[in-house]
Amino acid sequence: MRKGSCCMFTSGVVGAVLLIMGIGLFVSGLFQTLIHNKLKREVTLTEGSKVFASWKSPPPPVYIQFFFFNVTNPEEFVKGEAKPRLTEMGPYTFRQYRPKRNVTFVDNGTKVSAYTVKSFVFLPEKSVGDPKVDMVTTVNIPAVAVINRLKGVSFWVASGISMYMGSIGTTLFMTHTVDEMLWGFKDPLLTRLKTMRPDTDEYFGLMLNKNGSNDGEFVYHTGEQNYLDFGRIYTWKGEKMLSFWKTNQSNMINGSDGSAFHPFLSKEERLNVFTSDLCRSIHMRFEKEVEVKGIPAYRFTPPRAVLASGKNNPENEGFCLTPKNCLDDGVLDVSVCRKGAPVVVSFPHFHLGAEKYAKAIDGISPVHELHQTFLDLNPTMGVPVRAMKRAQINIHLERVSGFPLTRNLNGTIFPIVFLNESVLIDDASAARIQKLLLIVTLVSHFPLVLVALGVILLLVCVILVIHFYQNKPSAKKDTSYAPVSAKADDQDEKNGTYIGMTPVDKS
Repeated sequence: MRKGSCCMFTSGVVGAVLLIMGIGLFVSGLFQTLIHNKLKREVTLTEGSKVFASWKSPPPPVYIQFFFFNVTNPEEFVKGEAKPRLTEMGPYTFRQYRPKRNVTFVDNGTKVSAYTVKSFVFLPEKSVGDPKVDMVTTVNIPAVAVINRLKGVSFWVASGISMYMGSIGTTLFMTHTVDEMLWGFKDPLLTRLKTMRPDTDEYFGLMLNKNGSNDGEFVYHTGEQNYLDFGRIYTWKGEKMLSFWKTNQSNMINGSDGSAFHPFLSKEERLNVFTSDLCRSIHMRFEKEVEVKGIPAYRFTPPRAVLASGKNNPENEGFCLTPKNCLDDGVLDVSVCRKGAPVVVSFPHFHLGAEKYAKAIDGISPVHELHQTFLDLNPTMGVPVRAMKRAQINIHLERVSGFPLTRNLNGTIFPIVFLNESVLIDDASAARIQKLLLIVTLVSHFPLVLVALGVILLLVCVILVIHFYQNKPSAKKDTSYAPVSAKADDQDEKNGTYIGMTPVDKS
């Protein structure tokens, strides 16, 4: 009896205490606050932090694929008889190594400076062919760049230079190997110009001198003072602002370089990323929830507004330097930071761009899944678990007075190559993040564990109470009655043998 009462009392009291404590801790968010504060202290660009080593030398392999557009009807296009027909060649895949060098803490350790050195190694097993053998016909970019630089000169000067270009065999299109297009070749026109202007580089290549190079010094916030500043760029090449564009808003260096983001991301956030390849900052918005190697992630992607024209997105007005010749949605003229070459960047196949650009060329067909740029970020850690950075390099072909080569051009944005830079978290890093997320989840939900234990113990108490009262003896069952036969037997024993008497008849 006492043992049962003791169990009921103990389970009831302990259950009630655990329930009250669990509800109180859950409402106050104490444990969640503690684990979040600890993570904020750990996710910083400081020596010994959980992310610093992987930030300096990223363990997941980074791949970059090149897809070239081969022109199959260059003569017809130059004559104005047909729009260009392109076939896609690729991928030609390279492993990209990008460790950070000269890592130095500045401003009392609140910021860190570094150079990201990029090197490339060809991977034949992930490529469709041999870049040293495969030939591609495309726009003669050096010739178009020279012509573009001569806009505005007198007709006679332009005609003279045009005749000189014709005498050395310069045409609007050229054919070279993929390797030459990427890493450089000696161009005859640039060689001639070098004799007149010694500072001219006689070699041309889309990735010329890029192997083993860097994009300049970046200074980043460590995030130690404010976790929201983790990885945010403070200066690039010693400057807090760019000077390429017309407005301060367009020249702002916003966000990170795409390799690091602050923890505890929300779906409503606007993620800013500065990319030196585009000479500007862009932003990304939440698209959907995904899962990568068992790690939950938010997918962020650039919306259509990022490359929208100034008339459709006032934020982009500063990116058009010639108001009378602004381009339409989906493309960005970056000639201002490409030594005057008429380079225009877009997403592959003019994804998210105006339809007229894709319709002007045969062989261009944008597909969201194949041409989208996105970042998959774990929202708790802010760690990129998968990323696809896709961009297309185009040349703006315009008619220029004095150059017969351009007489039939009508402002075509001509695709040259598109790049797909991708990274997927490695298995070892994924396992570490899964373990860390499990710890965060358990600690954050510890109050709910207390609530569950409290409820269980209270249920046990209730069951014990019901069981106790069901088995408790009543007062009637405690009183015993002797049977009548037993009493009779008793009486017989006390009085002896009963003698039946018959009444006497007196008559």
